[in-house]
Amino acid sequence: MTPSFTIQRIETGADRGELRLGGSLTLAEAGPLWEELRRLESSAARGQSLDFELSAVERIDGGAMALLACLRAELQRRGVRSEFVAAGERVQRVVHLYGGDARVARLRSRRPLGTFDQLGRATLAVLREVQLALAFLGQMTASGVALLRSPRSANWRELPATMERSGADAVPIVVLINFLVGLAMAFQASAQFRRYGANIYVADLIGISVSRELGPLMTAIVLCGRSGAAFTAELGFMRVNEEIDALRTMGLGPMRYLVLPRTLALVLVLPLLVLLADVAGVLGGLVVGVWNLDLTPRGYLNETIRAVSVWDVASGLVKSVVFALAIALIGCQQGLATTGGAEGVGRRTTAAVVTTLFTLILADAALTALFRLGGM
Repeated sequence: MTPSFTIQRIETGADRGELRLGGSLTLAEAGPLWEELRRLESSAARGQSLDFELSAVERIDGGAMALLACLRAELQRRGVRSEFVAAGERVQRVVHLYGGDARVARLRSRRPLGTFDQLGRATLAVLREVQLALAFLGQMTASGVALLRSPRSANWRELPATMERSGADAVPIVVLINFLVGLAMAFQASAQFRRYGANIYVADLIGISVSRELGPLMTAIVLCGRSGAAFTAELGFMRVNEEIDALRTMGLGPMRYLVLPRTLALVLVLPLLVLLADVAGVLGGLVVGVWNLDLTPRGYLNETIRAVSVWDVASGLVKSVVFALAIALIGCQQGLATTGGAEGVGRRTTAAVVTTLFTLILADAALTALFRLGGM
């Protein structure tokens, strides 16, 4: 089919030329029009002039004009002078409507951010996240106080199921990891204890370190990866699917209905998991003591009971409650702050795990120092 437009390139002088267009320029013929324009303008070099001569154009629509304006802007950015000339009154109105007579701005190259600029932006981002976390903590505290006045307003039916997913389903992995941690620690210490004839003291090392530090911390890390990430993903998908807005519309606040049951479930199950973790860690040390250090099971367990005090176990349980609050609050806060669809859910889940791990280590160090300063 013969196109309804004509294009010719005319050289009007040294380093000067024109693209003379005629006929009807429409979006329906945008493909052939663009190919012909590209072919004729490709030889234009920096410092030359190549104008669009439109005196023979009978009709032009917005789509074709947008192509011409785009090509003119590209030519000018390449250093080729280009304007629309000799257009009729009707065509000139279309040229003006699509910015064909406007000055073409130079594209600004994006400068890379400096080191201090990146540090400043990262610091501000961290401070904003801390602010959001503190605000979320305040909202949850207010909701908890209101819940005490009206206990039936919470979603208590979800509590047993959440405790099962977060607690009972996590027992195998928690027991296995803490057993292996106790086993590895005892193996590392056995050579030194054997050198000085202090084989029995491996029970002291494993019992105290597991009950005070490793049991609560390793269990919290496992629940951070299981429950914390799950909370973020669940609430994140509810947020992007507008289920949170639907709950608010029905008068069910997300704090009472979603956050508080999950937080309470973790606070209840994590101390129980820590007790199982302490037992598993001691059993790991017992295996090494019997197999590698010639200890009897009775002697190892008696030394563990003598070395580990009630406060050693209780301090680990206190830490577990703080860890449970951190995991639940950060996971739920990141989930409710999710935007941007599935990609946003993935980003928030990653951020929740990383932030929770950092918070757990920081809280563990702070509580250990506090207990030590208090002589406990």
